[in-house]
Amino acid sequence: MVSLSHFLVVLISTSLFLFFLHKWRRIHSPGSKKRLPPSPPKLPLIGNLHQLGPLPHRSLQSLSRRYGPLMLLHFGTVPVLIVSSAEAAREIMKNQDLIFSNRPQLSIASRLFYNNRDVAFAPYGEYWRQNRSICVLHLLSSKRVQSYRGVREEETSLMVDKIRRLCASSNPVNLSDVMRSLTNDVICRVALGKKYGLGSDFKEIFGEFGVLLGILPLWEYIPWLRWMRRFDGLDKRVERAAKKMDRFLEVVIQEHRVRERKEGDGGELDFVDILLDFQRENASRSPIEDDTIKAIVLDMFGAGTDTTFTALEWAMAELIRNPEAMKTLQNEVREVAGNKDEIDEQDLEKMPYLKAVLKESLRLHSPVPLLVPRELTQDTRVLGYDIASGMRVMINVWAISRDPSLWKYPEEFRPERFLGMDIDFRGLHFELTPFGAGRRGCPGITFAVAVDELALAKLVHKFDFRLPNGAKMKELDVSESSGITIHKNYPLLVVAT
Repeated sequence: MVSLSHFLVVLISTSLFLFFLHKWRRIHSPGSKKRLPPSPPKLPLIGNLHQLGPLPHRSLQSLSRRYGPLMLLHFGTVPVLIVSSAEAAREIMKNQDLIFSNRPQLSIASRLFYNNRDVAFAPYGEYWRQNRSICVLHLLSSKRVQSYRGVREEETSLMVDKIRRLCASSNPVNLSDVMRSLTNDVICRVALGKKYGLGSDFKEIFGEFGVLLGILPLWEYIPWLRWMRRFDGLDKRVERAAKKMDRFLEVVIQEHRVRERKEGDGGELDFVDILLDFQRENASRSPIEDDTIKAIVLDMFGAGTDTTFTALEWAMAELIRNPEAMKTLQNEVREVAGNKDEIDEQDLEKMPYLKAVLKESLRLHSPVPLLVPRELTQDTRVLGYDIASGMRVMINVWAISRDPSLWKYPEEFRPERFLGMDIDFRGLHFELTPFGAGRRGCPGITFAVAVDELALAKLVHKFDFRLPNGAKMKELDVSESSGITIHKNYPLLVVAT
């Protein structure tokens, strides 16, 4: 018995020694120890979710100032890499763009966009490459964008007429509503072939889409809270919105099939016409399904209305808050216009300050400040840190464009900083990427900028603006709303003369 007990003690002791020796060797062997990005302390179960706040881009900027340009946060059980410097953004959106080009599966977006059959939320792969190619070559090429010039010029003139009529009353003009209506009407004509006004069922449904995409359901990040799905009503709300939108788009597609307009028929083809043309021409080789057409059209609406309107609204708000910049822009636009009653798009090339105003507004107010999340497809290193495959990545372009190491007076609206400077927002300069960059950059930049520049020029050409009730310009409220797209929290009410 004594010898057996002795043997067991030796056996257990040896086993424990070998176990801990193996663990020690793994920890201390070359290359075995991972160097992870710094992380703020996290709470059990919820991780760092409590630190996001109502305006995550601002909360994450504050955390990055303490923990650095690369941070590892945990949204419940989901690890998320937060990027807050131009150097790190360049590494992810250019140098290692391929392995950072996937999208995470987001439950709400997946159901709203036909199981991610669109371009914005589709996972990286052959399907995504084909659809992006369709958008770039057939819907958003420079030639195609130029073909819609007449639509933009006509709708911006109608916007001016609408403001003139509203000026006749003694009430302030809700400039936010006017500009939202403009971007909605332009994209309706370009994408669907006719207008669907702000009071239509379509606009109401699309507004609900925007709200739903901005919701962060806790059960998506904390698995043990999935029982909440049966009671919070979110699933039913998503299903209801998706069905309503599908019924609307089905009617639109059938209407287009009946009239069967094709390339070369003469007149403007809208996006649905072009996609149906592509569907017919590629029926045997690379078929494109109706659900794919619907998902792509929804993408075009998201980029063509909400973000385009947001950029225009913030630009006008900043000009009203900064009367000297407004006066400089008005002088430039009115001098170029001369005796002409109407500005056209050719005039815009002679307006460098106009372009500087839009750049500065996009610097201060990125419409989608955290872009759409990415997902890493293989282990890698970024700025000396080990990043694991499957990790989500959020790029805080809002924080980067306010980085004091990159910009003088980063919190001030100074359009003149862009005069004589070659920094642009088209994905080549990582100090300013409000539309993203690389494979996942927004393909609709040219379209959105064409609408915003022309609308901005016509507004300051035709009107002077002041705030209601004699309020000082600097008193204009510029607080932000929450959501995936950051609007002004309150409508832009002005007196226009």
